Amino acid sequence: MNLNSASAGDWKSVLSERLPLYGHRNWIVIADAAFPAQTSPGIETIACNDSHIDIVRGILGMLAGTRHVRPVVYIDSELAFLSEKDAPGIGEFRKNLSETMGSLKMNRMLHEKIIARLDSSGKMFKILMVKTPMTLPYTSVFINLDCGYWGDDAEKRLRKSMTK
Repeated sequence: MNLNSASAGDWKSVLSERLPLYGHRNWIVIADAAFPAQTSPGIETIACNDSHIDIVRGILGMLAGTRHVRPVVYIDSELAFLSEKDAPGIGEFRKNLSETMGSLKMNRMLHEKIIARLDSSGKMFKILMVKTPMTLPYTSVFINLDCGYWGDDAEKRLRKSMTK
C-alpha cells in the first residue's frame, strides 16, 4: 500500500494522473477519517483536508468528463439506519450525498462486504483511496469503475452469441 498526504485540492492532480490509466475494475474510494489503512498492494491512500462531499462531487465530475470509464457507486447499507442521536449531522450528510449523486444510482452493501471486495480487488487492480476528515460513521463512498463505452446489455448479448 502506498500512503501519501495531499493538501487541499491535491487529490485532483493525483486523480488526473491516474484516471487515464484506470479502467474497469479499478476503484476510487472517498473514505471517512476512521477508515482503516489496508494492506493490499494495489491500494494507494492519500489523506487530504477537503470536504468529503466536495471530493465526491469533484471525482464524479472528473469521471463524467471521461469516455473510457463510468462510475458504479456503492455506499454502506448501514448509512440508512444511522440516527441523529448517535451520529449528529448524519441527516444533512445523507441529503447532501443524495443531491450530489443526482440520478446516479447508489448501490447499498454491508460495510464488511465492501471492505472484502476492496481487499480482493486490491490484489489485482489499482485502488485510489482519498481519506477525508469526515467524522461520521459509514459515510465512505466507493466507486467501482466500469467500462464507459461498453454496457451491461451489450456484454449480455455478446455472451449469449458466444454460446450458439
